[in-house]
Amino acid sequence: MKFWIGLSLALSFAQADAQYWQQKVDYSMQITMEEDSNQFTGKQKLKYTNHSPFTLNKVYYHLYFNAFQPNSEMDVRSRSLPDPDKRVGSRIQNLSPREIGYHHILSLKQEGKELNYRVSGTILEVTLNKAIEPGKSTEFEMEFESQVPLQIRRSGRDNAEGIRFSMTQWYPKICEFDKDGWHTDPYIAREFHGVWGDYDVIIDMDSSYLIGATGELLNAGEIGKGYEEKGRKVKRKEGTRLHWHFKAENVHDFAWAADPDYTHLKTVTNRGVVLHMIYQPDSITSESWPQLGDFMKQSVEIMDSSFGVYPFPQYTFIQGGDGGMEYPMMTLITGKRAISSLVGVSVHEMNHSWFQGVLAFDESHYYWMDEGFTVYSGDVVMSRLYPVLAKTAFIGSYKSYLSVAGTREEEPLTTHADWFETNKGYGIAAYSKGSVFLAQLRYIVGDAIFEKSMLEFFNAWKFKHPTPTDLKIIFELNSGMELDWYWEQWIQTTHTIDYSLRVGSRDGKKVAVTIDRIGEIPMPLEIRLKLKDGSEQWLYIPLSLMHEKKAFEERSPMILSDWRWVDTSYSFELELGSEVEEIELDPMHRLADTDRDNNLLSFPK
Repeated sequence: MKFWIGLSLALSFAQADAQYWQQKVDYSMQITMEEDSNQFTGKQKLKYTNHSPFTLNKVYYHLYFNAFQPNSEMDVRSRSLPDPDKRVGSRIQNLSPREIGYHHILSLKQEGKELNYRVSGTILEVTLNKAIEPGKSTEFEMEFESQVPLQIRRSGRDNAEGIRFSMTQWYPKICEFDKDGWHTDPYIAREFHGVWGDYDVIIDMDSSYLIGATGELLNAGEIGKGYEEKGRKVKRKEGTRLHWHFKAENVHDFAWAADPDYTHLKTVTNRGVVLHMIYQPDSITSESWPQLGDFMKQSVEIMDSSFGVYPFPQYTFIQGGDGGMEYPMMTLITGKRAISSLVGVSVHEMNHSWFQGVLAFDESHYYWMDEGFTVYSGDVVMSRLYPVLAKTAFIGSYKSYLSVAGTREEEPLTTHADWFETNKGYGIAAYSKGSVFLAQLRYIVGDAIFEKSMLEFFNAWKFKHPTPTDLKIIFELNSGMELDWYWEQWIQTTHTIDYSLRVGSRDGKKVAVTIDRIGEIPMPLEIRLKLKDGSEQWLYIPLSLMHEKKAFEERSPMILSDWRWVDTSYSFELELGSEVEEIELDPMHRLADTDRDNNLLSFPK
């Protein structure tokens, strides 16, 4: 039977894959930095392959650095929110001409011929000379000059810890075109959605700088600075320049950082993944950063076994940015941290590699899958690294979600990331409600099915752009359950979970119980009865909507009849081996129940 189930799943994935398509890009960029002026010039060749069934007459590019200008959409959006991000606030409005960011397009050609284009804030709209037919490719050549903004949000120069260049969202980047059309959202410091492809990047920079980046350094022997093999020394004259040559395959972005005071450490996992640690040494970082490698080696192994094998040859942790932000094969994190804090932020940002980096959800719409799944997996990893944390794993996400559940501060997960009315609402939706989604899903289907399904989801959809429905189908096929109700209620609404216990009667060893569903979301229920003889009786009430029971690994409960979702109350009677002393609904606290005070009934002895 297992063979046929596995074969059926494989055939289903193959059929879905035959209908799926995604675009392909190949970037070749040569960048020359002018360190003193904080500017750079670039030459970009871009081969764009149209795998869609549509003919494209236009293309669009992101010009992210244009957001760091007074009165930009990011500036206005930040100042108009009731709870602006303190890292942004009104700082963009006060930037001087030397402090702003910009991309100036000097020339843009398609197949050697000049193109007409229009700049609209952070979007470049390009009218093609030659349409890109389905299955065809074309090549664009661009020359541009840019100014690195004073570091405010993620990108920029001279951050609060003194890092010279945090180069993220730093180049004109072609927009994603998928089954939903072009994704030309203006940049307001929210999320990203990129085209899969290969990057070949050469960065010309003063030799005093050390660079960490997405991808592998191809000329490590020439560069030195700790990248070369042990025992090799590289000598060069002061004031010379280096050409750093990086290559990254099958990624959807490229980021890097540079500073003359960086130091570089590296370690290798048991599977051969190279982990780089790049930071400015001082009294704080020199204590914590040298310890980071051993923790992250363990983290990679935990994630590999629980969520899928990390497919890239390296990962780089770099001090930079304004907190923590993920990019393919690297992260920028503020570095003046004690080791526990450094490990915590590094685990979170590296775990994005499985979700943002490999599964690459459309983050503008499915931000909660990226951030929420990363938070959930972070709790899994941290509980293994620090066993003392296992008792409190996932509790923070539940508490955060419950702080807004059912209030006007909560917005449904179908809200576009850019359109949340508050930063708080977005943060709780993305990080907390997204994490609770997985925690409750594990409760619904059971541990074994959950772990199997998460691994299958990763392997089936890596290097693509899956959606919530793609995840649901895998969980349904593996569990035998129908899960539409959970996806619809948790994602598309702000409905809540709330159940209440009441006893109809108790006569010796007989008890009659009624449960009221006060919240709108139906859930299967676990109930624990503590008896006066010291024993326990577990009960399980399935939902009729599921069409299948949960597979219990640790407990053998008495399975009661299905609860129909249209019924707001449910009653049952039991005759037990001893009098009931206590009845508790959801004793493992797996449900995000908005009022737990009505989940417990105790009887006088």
